[in-house]
This record gives sequence, C-alpha cells and structure tokens, in this order.
Amino acid sequence: MIRSLSTHSFLSSTIIFPLGRSTLLPSKVYSFLHLGNWVRARIPVSTRAVSALMSSKSGMEQVLVENEVQQVRLLDSVNDDHGGVIVELSESMDSKVFASMLKASLALWRSQGKRGVWIKVPIELVNLVEAAVKEGFWFHHAEPKYLMLAFWIPEGAHTLPANASHRVGVGAFVMNKKREVLVVQEKSGLFRGTGVWKFPTGVVDEEEDICAAAMREVKEETAIDTEFVEVLAFRQSHKSFFDKSDLFFVCMLRPLTFDIEKQESEIEDAQWMPWDEYVAQPFVQKHELLKHLVGIWKAKEDEAYFGFSPVPITSRFPDQKSYLYVNDRDLKGSKVRMSQTA
Repeated sequence: MIRSLSTHSFLSSTIIFPLGRSTLLPSKVYSFLHLGNWVRARIPVSTRAVSALMSSKSGMEQVLVENEVQQVRLLDSVNDDHGGVIVELSESMDSKVFASMLKASLALWRSQGKRGVWIKVPIELVNLVEAAVKEGFWFHHAEPKYLMLAFWIPEGAHTLPANASHRVGVGAFVMNKKREVLVVQEKSGLFRGTGVWKFPTGVVDEEEDICAAAMREVKEETAIDTEFVEVLAFRQSHKSFFDKSDLFFVCMLRPLTFDIEKQESEIEDAQWMPWDEYVAQPFVQKHELLKHLVGIWKAKEDEAYFGFSPVPITSRFPDQKSYLYVNDRDLKGSKVRMSQTA
C-alpha cells in the first residue's frame, strides 16, 4: 500500500528534496525524517542548484524551498534477520513511478545502515525489473511465478547467500524374494532406445523428503507399492543441470505389491529382472557408479554393509517434520554395548 502526505513545514533556510529524484542524493543527505511511508531530507545545495532544481519537475515530484515539503513515496518493506529488508511487490505501477520509489527507499535504507535488499517481483509486474537492474540489482533466483532481485548497500563484496546450488535426485533399488530387481526402460533421455534396463529414478520435488520421493517414483513408473528401507549411498556431481551441482541418493525399498503397470508417458517397458541378468548388462559392467552399487549389494547380502535409515526429528519450524538419516543398526548396537558395560 502507498500512503501520501500533504505538505508540512520544515526548517527555514534548508532545501527539501524529493528522494525519488535521480541525483546523487545518498552521498549528500544530511538527515532524514521518516514517518510511515514518507520521508523528508535536508541537503546542502547552492543557489544555482536551487534554481536548476526548481525548474525541473517529474510526475508528482517537485522541489520546494524554505518552508514546505511535498510527499515522497516509499516501498513497503519488512526487516529480515540479517540487517536487510525484503520487499514484496504486489501493486501495478508505471516503471518510472517505481524507479522513483526505489531511489527514495534505497536512500532511506542506506541512512538506516541496512545491508541486503531483496525485491520479490511477481511475473505480472515484470515491467518493473529493468528499473531495479539500472539501480544495481541483480537476478538472484526465479520461480514459475516470481523473480527475486538482490542488492547490497555497504561498500565491498556482498555476503548474501547464493541461490540453491544443487538438484536432488533418487534412484530406487527394489528387490523381491526371488532375487529379482525392478527395472525399467525409458522413452526419453540418455537411455532412450539403448536397450538398457535401469532402476527407477527421478528428481525430488520441492518440500518432498528423499524417502517419499523414492517411493513416489517407483509408484509412478511401475505402479509398485513399496516401503522405504534405507539410503545405500549417494553421489555428488557438478555442472549437471543448467550448471547446477547434483546430489543423487540410491535408496533401497521393499516391495509391497508385485504386479507391474508401466507409466505410459515415460516408460517404454518395466519388469522384474533376475539380479545376475541385471549385473551382466554391458552398461552395468562399464559404469563405475553401478559397479560400486553391485559391490554394495553383495556386501549387503552378506550383512556386512548397512545404509542410512530415516529417523523422524523435530523441526525448528512449527508443523514440519524432518528426517535424520543414520546407520540405525550400528547405532542401536553401540547403545546396547554401552548399556552392557555400564
């Protein structure tokens, strides 16, 4: 919301400057008086400068001398936890009006010692982005319905956190009591038309747990219901998807149903494949990651390897759950040994 102010008296022999004007105001301001969504400032100017300023008008702005000040409009903002401010735009406006409000707001925040500035621009207000970029804002991240812009007020390098750096994926290892693994052939992607049988894989959705993502991907691709057992291993790689890094979690799941119904949109075929037949595939024999996973499963069968099971923990956010993935077997064994020696 934008609030307006009628003219108010100010100290005589001073110049009142509308903060939205595009001059070097931040470095010249003596003091601010800030009330609600308006500001007035006292600055030093020469007589010649007064004459020049008085002859210039822009929209609703006008320089007043001696004893009056006209309204100055500011952007609504809230303080963040790190000495900065957050602005969420919601009102349609002309880009010139926005530029004026932004200049005024930046001058005020600078005088208040603010640090980072975040502006959330909804997609319908994309016309305002150029004005912010001209003031020094940069693109921090984008989502389907908004763009987040960032700005650093202090001198020197900024300390704002970077955008999310990783994509998170899952692969599902599902074996039945016949020692058969659940595998699929994909209709698109790197393995299209190669004849390679692979584990169901996919990307973790926003606000989705790793364990839930693994079960969902298996259900979507094969219609098999599963129970999550543990994370067997994970891999980190870089420059994967639009230059982002990638975390890939290999998860072991226990099948609860066995009748396969493939996902028509993405899956060419799906089956329960004997484990030895899966391992014998040339692709598996050549792929270093898959060879490691074969070794992990062999150790798993010999009960010499144990992965990480999800343990629910309390989140610092209300009404939200989190999981800590731990080697539950060794943890329990350690507790038993400690109790026996106590």
